Amino acid sequence: MYDSILLPTDGSEGVERATEHAIETAERYDATLHVLYVVDSDVVNAYSGDEFVHEFEGVEQTLEDTGLEAVGDIAERAASAGVDEVVTEVVHGDPHEEILRYIDDEDIGLTVMGSKERSGDYRRMLGSVTERVARGSSRPVTIVKTSVA
Repeated sequence: MYDSILLPTDGSEGVERATEHAIETAERYDATLHVLYVVDSDVVNAYSGDEFVHEFEGVEQTLEDTGLEAVGDIAERAASAGVDEVVTEVVHGDPHEEILRYIDDEDIGLTVMGSKERSGDYRRMLGSVTERVARGSSRPVTIVKTSVA
C-alpha cells in the first residue's frame, strides 16, 4: 500500500509513539522509512548570540547535532525492527514548509507525525507544525497523539 513513509522528528520524547507507529507501518508494508529533522531557521535567526559561545558553535550547530542524533537513533531502531531501507536527512528552514517540500520531492506515500495535546490557547497562539502539514499535504498524514505529562 505504501512504498515510502516519512517520519518528521524534533528529537523530543513526544514523538515516541509516532516513531513506533512509523516503524511498524514501514515494516508491515516493506516500505522505505524516511526520517527528517528540520533545523528551525526561526530559532536560529532569533538567537542573539552569547559572548561566551563562538559563532560556529552556537545554536545552529547544537540544533544540527540534535537532529543528527535524533534521526540516527530512529534509523537504528528501525533497522533493529526489520525495516530494510531507512533514509535520514537533516535540513534547514521552516519546519512545516520543509516537511511539505520533502513529501513532494521524495514522493512520500504516508507521513506519520506526533501531536502533543495542548490547551486551546497554546494552539491559537502558536499553531502546530503537525496541523500545518496535515492541512497542506495532498497525501495521507497519520497523526499519533501523545499526551504531555
